Amino acid sequence: EEQLVESGGGLVQAGGSLRLSCTASGLSFDEYTIGWFRQAPGKEREKVAYINTDYSTDYQDSVKGRFTISRDNAKNMAYLQMDSLNPEDTAVYYCAAALRAWNLWNHGQADYWGQGTQVTVSS
Repeated sequence: EEQLVESGGGLVQAGGSLRLSCTASGLSFDEYTIGWFRQAPGKEREKVAYINTDYSTDYQDSVKGRFTISRDNAKNMAYLQMDSLNPEDTAVYYCAAALRAWNLWNHGQADYWGQGTQVTVSS
């Protein structure tokens, strides 16, 4: 069974850092573009970052220079390093895997989604 599991969320003070992990199982991980999305209470889900199979990346403007996405195909894992966090980053963070990168980034369409991990940034 194909599965994505996020971990690493928690409570952190403004200015702090967290590293989220996404562990994949049951899929050919190196064939998928991996994206991180987030959804804050009362808001729509928004894209955060993605990493292609060729390791190229893109980020939402609000996180550029603060967040870094990476992947380790040998471990079937992807990561989101989040630095200089602020309260506006508070959300449930989801990882997603997609064979079609364009659909993932432009339409939020993924083949698989994780269950999400809560990130709370206190002021």
